[in-house]
Amino acid sequence: MSLATRIVAGLSRGQTREERCVRRFLQYFPRGFRDPKYYAWERGYKVEAHESLKEQLNKKTFRQMLDEGRFTEIGTIVTRIESRTNLLFSFEKMAFRDAVRDEAGAETFARAFYELLYGRGTDKAKFDNWCAAIGKLPRKQTRVLTHPVVTVWPFLAQPEKHIFLKPKVKKAAAAEYGFDFHYKSKPSWEVYSSLLAFAEALRQDLKRLEPRDMIDIQSFIWVLGSSEYR
Repeated sequence: MSLATRIVAGLSRGQTREERCVRRFLQYFPRGFRDPKYYAWERGYKVEAHESLKEQLNKKTFRQMLDEGRFTEIGTIVTRIESRTNLLFSFEKMAFRDAVRDEAGAETFARAFYELLYGRGTDKAKFDNWCAAIGKLPRKQTRVLTHPVVTVWPFLAQPEKHIFLKPKVKKAAAAEYGFDFHYKSKPSWEVYSSLLAFAEALRQDLKRLEPRDMIDIQSFIWVLGSSEYR
């Protein structure tokens, strides 16, 4: 009996919202987070981006590059790695690329990114400082301070801890799941912590599917909220 068959058989007839969401996910990926199609469609490219970022900007290497003033090189690395994914819209990719081509912008980004990942302080303080730094990046046309731009690099760097926020999809998924997601258009810890609470609720509810990290949680949310899966 397949994973999907076993789980669906265990769902109640008068299904809750949560159970309906699990059923929908399993309609696309019958073997859940271990389904080959799931890896091909959702997980694989995110894992590859994470592994590339971990290899090229691990803590020791990142610290050394900062000490040597290689700020634009750091910006080039993260831009190149993200470009292989479909997480950001094209205008967000261009806005960020332009921002870190500037030496001062690259330094602002690089130092703030390192502090977010490896610095001291509370998660709230570090994330709000990170948002403030992104807000200071040079802007040519499109604004750089968006939820996707703020969350994509921590998500790829530390998927065991951080999650990616695509507002329209997350709001739709939260509504579908019945979670009260406290969304505001300006990136902040208030919004991000609400998303983390949603992710933790999903992690607990999806124990039968054995999610490994935030990549699995984010992918589940994407299936619920994206028009690609309607």
